[in-house]
Amino acid sequence: MLTTKRTFLAILAFSYGAAFSQIGFGDSQKINEQWKFILQDNKDFQNSSFDDGKWQNIAVPHDWSIKGQLSPTLASATGFLPGGIAWYRKSMDVPSAKKGQKVYLYFEGVYNRSEVFVNGKSLGKRPNGYLSFAYDATPYIKYGEINTIAVRVDHSKSADSRWYTGSGIYRNVWVVYANPVHIAQWGVYAYPEVSKNTGTLNVEVDVENASAGNTNLTVVNELISNDRKTVAKSTNTVAIAANQSGKIATKIKVNNPKLWDLAHPNLYQLKTTVLKDGQVVDHSVTQTGFRNFTFDANKGFALNGKWMKIKGVCLHHDAGVLGSAVPREVLEGRLKTLKDIGVNAIRTSHNPQAPDFYELCDQLGLLVLNEAYDEWEFPKRKWLEGWNQGTPGFEGSFDIFADWAEKDLEDFVRRDRNHLSVFAWSIGNEVDYPNDPYSHPVLAGGGDTGFSQAAYGGYKKDAPDAMRLGAIAKRLVAAVKKYDKSRPTTAGLAGVAMSNETEYPGALDITGYNYTESKYQSDHKKYPKRVIFGSENRHDYEAWLAVKNNEHIFGQFLWTGIDYLGESGRWPSRGFYSGLVDFAGQIKPRGYFRQSLWSDTPMIYIGTYLSNNPNKKDLSMDAWPLWNYNEGQKVKVVCYTNAAKVRLELDGKVVGEVKNYDSEVGIISWDIPFQSGKLEAVGLDKNNKEVSRYAITSSKQPHAIVVKSADAVINKDKGVAEIMLQIVDENGVPVMISDNEITCKILSGSASLLGLEAGNNSDMTDYTDNVQRVFHGRILAYIQANGTNEPIKVQFSSPWLKAVEVTINVK
Repeated sequence: MLTTKRTFLAILAFSYGAAFSQIGFGDSQKINEQWKFILQDNKDFQNSSFDDGKWQNIAVPHDWSIKGQLSPTLASATGFLPGGIAWYRKSMDVPSAKKGQKVYLYFEGVYNRSEVFVNGKSLGKRPNGYLSFAYDATPYIKYGEINTIAVRVDHSKSADSRWYTGSGIYRNVWVVYANPVHIAQWGVYAYPEVSKNTGTLNVEVDVENASAGNTNLTVVNELISNDRKTVAKSTNTVAIAANQSGKIATKIKVNNPKLWDLAHPNLYQLKTTVLKDGQVVDHSVTQTGFRNFTFDANKGFALNGKWMKIKGVCLHHDAGVLGSAVPREVLEGRLKTLKDIGVNAIRTSHNPQAPDFYELCDQLGLLVLNEAYDEWEFPKRKWLEGWNQGTPGFEGSFDIFADWAEKDLEDFVRRDRNHLSVFAWSIGNEVDYPNDPYSHPVLAGGGDTGFSQAAYGGYKKDAPDAMRLGAIAKRLVAAVKKYDKSRPTTAGLAGVAMSNETEYPGALDITGYNYTESKYQSDHKKYPKRVIFGSENRHDYEAWLAVKNNEHIFGQFLWTGIDYLGESGRWPSRGFYSGLVDFAGQIKPRGYFRQSLWSDTPMIYIGTYLSNNPNKKDLSMDAWPLWNYNEGQKVKVVCYTNAAKVRLELDGKVVGEVKNYDSEVGIISWDIPFQSGKLEAVGLDKNNKEVSRYAITSSKQPHAIVVKSADAVINKDKGVAEIMLQIVDENGVPVMISDNEITCKILSGSASLLGLEAGNNSDMTDYTDNVQRVFHGRILAYIQANGTNEPIKVQFSSPWLKAVEVTINVK
C-alpha cells in the first residue's frame, strides 16, 4: 500500500526576518551552488587566474569519498573507500553596494585539513574536519567584481579515523556581510534557569567594533514566544573602543514559561538587535527556551525536576549511500524514527555534528550528549584489513592536538551552547582504552582488575603513561567551562579500572562507562559522589536491566542507533552493522526489540528462524519477519512487545497459546511447525483486551515493484524525496527473500538521483550508478530537485517484474 508524506521543514513558524546562518551575525547567504571540483593537487589551483573550466561542476554539501570505488586494498576502518587531496573553486560576485561592509566566509564542516583562499590569498587553515569555522575575507575582497574562492582539502591520510568520515566540503557554506560593528561569531549566549514558576534567561552578547572610531551602542534583547508575542525584553548600553570588543550581560524573566521537555519541546526565539545612533547595525535570532537538568549520584538524572532514564544511542554522521553529505530532510526522518522507537537521547559519536542536527534535536525533543574527540595526543589503532583483524595503522588527528585541542573545544562549545537539547559536553571517547595507547601498572593485575575488554598484553612500561590522562582532562574541562558553566563535562571511559588509578574521572562532572556494567555497583560504593551512566553499551537485555534496576545509573547509549560506514569487518563489509536502524533508515528487528523495552506506545512485532532448541537460550533480538519455510519445519517465532500478554494465530486459528510477557528475557516465543498463511501476534492487556497486532504472510514469487512510501512534495531548491520501494508477489505480499536488481530512471523534471540504498552491509557493488539490488525485498531512492517547479517523474524497473512510476510535486 502506498503511503505519502510531506517533508517537515524544520523551520519554526514564527521565525523572524531572513534565514540566519548558525554563525550568529550579519546578513547570511548560502553559497552552495556552482562550485568546481577536482581530485588533484596543484598549488596553482589557488590563483584566481587559473582556468578551471574542465573541472567537475558540483554543489556542496559534497563528499567525494562516497562517490569513490570500494576496494579491498583500502582501509576497512573507513569503509574501504578512498581519501586523497582535492580542490574546490567558486566564483562569487560581491556587489559594489556592499563596499564598506565586512565579508566573511563560514564553513559548517570540511573534512579535513583545509585551507581557504580568496583571490589567491590564504585566509587560514583548519585541520579539524568536524568543526565549523569562519574567516574574515574583507582584506582581499574586490567589491563590484568577481571574486574567486578556492579551498584545498587534504584527506591524504585516508585511514585517519576508526569510522567513515567522508571527504570534502560536506556541510553548508555561507557568505556573511556585516557592518564593521557587529555581534561576534557565536556571540550570543543564552542559558536558562527555572525556579518554581519563573524562568530566567541569562543572556550575554559579545560585540566587535572593527571600525576606526569609538562607538556607543544599544543592545536590545526580545524574547518571542511560539505565538509570535514578545514576552520579555531588556535594553543595555555598551561603549566599545576602536578595534576592540565589548560585552553586555542581562537577565530576562518570564512568568510561567512553557518548558522544553521530550514530549513538548517548547521553544522561544531570542531576537538580539544592536543599534548605533538609533540605527540597526546588526541583529540575530537565537532558538532558546526554558528547562533545567539535575544530576545526582544516587538518583541519576532529572529533566525539569522529573527523574527519568536516558534511553540513548550513539550516532555517527553518515547516511549510507549519501556518505557524510546528509540533507536535512534525511537527518530529520532518521531522528524521528529513532524517537518512535523510544530513543530520547543521542550521543554524537565521537565528534561534533552538523548545525542542522542540533536544531532538529531541539525541535523534536531529543537530548544530546555532545562529544568532541575520539583521540588526544597519541594515535589509536585504525584497522585496515577488518575490524580487529590484521595489522593496524596509526594515522589520525593526534598530530594537531597540542596546537588545536583547546581552540577546537572552545569553538565547539561556543557554537553549540545555545541548544536546549545539549545536556553535557564530552571531552573524549575511549582515550583510556588499555594499551591503545596508554598503559598503567594496574594492567598487570589479575582477574580482579574489573576489565570487560582486552588489555592487550598487560602493563607496557614503554607505552604512554596513563597518569597523563588526568592533566589533559583538566585542561580540556577548563576550556569547556570557559564558555559554558551551565552543563556538566563528561567522557566515555573504556578502561575504568585503569582510569580509576588516575585523576581522569575526578576531573569530570559526570562519568561515562563504556561496556562496564560490571562496575556499576562496586564503583558506586567506592566513589559515592560519582554520577555514573552508560556512555556506550551493548544491545543485550542484561545491559538494559543494569540501568533499569539501578536507580543511580541514569541511562545508557547503545552502540549504535543507526548502521554506519567504516569500522568494517573483513571484505566484503561496508560498515558496522549493530544499529537499531539500517543504512536506509529502516527499523531492524533489534530496533523493534528496543521499542518493546523503551516505548510507551503499544507495539508488537514477530520474527522467525529455524531452531531445534525450545528453551530461552535460543532467543534472538535479530529475527526478521519472514514466513517462508518448508512445510512442517520447526520454526521459532519470537515476539517483541510491551503488551502484558500475547497469543499467536495462523489464518485466524490459535497456534500459540497465550503467554505472559517474560520479564526475565524480554522476549516471548513459540516453537511451531511451518504452515503457509498469515501468521499474527495479538497483544493483550492484563484484562485480555486486544491492544496491538502484527502479521507476516507467506509470499509467492516476486511479481512487482510497489512504492511503500514516498514524499509527495519537495522544495525545488535541492529538496530531497525519499522513495521506499518494496518487492511484492502477485497478491501484494512483500517478498522478504527477494534480491532483484532495480534500475532507476528519471523520466521528466529537473532532478538528480543521489543514490539507491538497500541497507545491505555486504553488497560492495558500485553505489555511484542507478542500479542496485534490493535487500530483504526493499530499497530506498533519494531524488533531489534541481531548481524548477516541474513535477518529477521517476521510473523503477527490474527484469521480469512489473515496473512502477512515481510523480513528485515540486514547489
